Amino acid sequence: MVASVLYNSSSITALHVLDITQSQMAAAQTQLGTGYRVSNATSNGIVFAIAQGLRSDLAGIAAVNQQLSNAQGMVRVADTSLTGISNAMAGIQSVVTTLADANVSGTARTQLLTELSQLTATVSNYIANTTYSGINLLSAGASNVALISNYGGAQYTVDAQDMVAAVLSNLTAVTTSTDAQGLLTGGFSSAMSSLGVALNSLGGDANRITSQISFNSQLSDAITSSLGSMVDADMSKVAAQLQSLQVRQQLATQELSIANQSPQAILSLFR
Repeated sequence: MVASVLYNSSSITALHVLDITQSQMAAAQTQLGTGYRVSNATSNGIVFAIAQGLRSDLAGIAAVNQQLSNAQGMVRVADTSLTGISNAMAGIQSVVTTLADANVSGTARTQLLTELSQLTATVSNYIANTTYSGINLLSAGASNVALISNYGGAQYTVDAQDMVAAVLSNLTAVTTSTDAQGLLTGGFSSAMSSLGVALNSLGGDANRITSQISFNSQLSDAITSSLGSMVDADMSKVAAQLQSLQVRQQLATQELSIANQSPQAILSLFR
């Protein structure tokens, strides 16, 4: 081995080892600090790009489920009102059936007509008060509501149910038993048929929205799990690696110190 004061290969090698060790320590410390094995593009450009795309998808799914949750509330309010209308219609049928009997007269008929008027007003109130976030699915001329169902932008439409035209307008005035009989066989029957269709439609909408929210949540969980596998650091492994690197750093430092002393041996040749 040639002794030289101009070039110390041992020192260069020791310095190189120390630089690598310190770089690895910095990477390990970053992983421990952030919790990520891949925290930026310099860590792994391809994986980071994919991870950012998945994070974007997760943000989209969260936004969709927020909108679907709002829609779920809207449909539930409408469904609750339809149930109330259905219950009121049962009362109306009972009263009108009694009024269809020509033998019911006097005070009894007056009281029944008052009850009928109150039940009809109840139906009207249910329709008027079915408002959620400014939307009423049951009012006259109500419009369908388009919903975004997934982060790809797919749309799902909730059909409005105009209960003024379908139910309320069919509850014609009753005075005589003949009026009551005509209502039972005509308008009331049509109103109940329309009410059944509306209940079935909104019930289906509610179930579909609930299913879509559940699916989106499961999809989000699956993407989150995949994302974690790609970028999350194994903290116990990284901690053990850091301890090992600290030992290597100490050894590399000692090696560099010894290597830096070797040129001093040349001076002994002149003593």
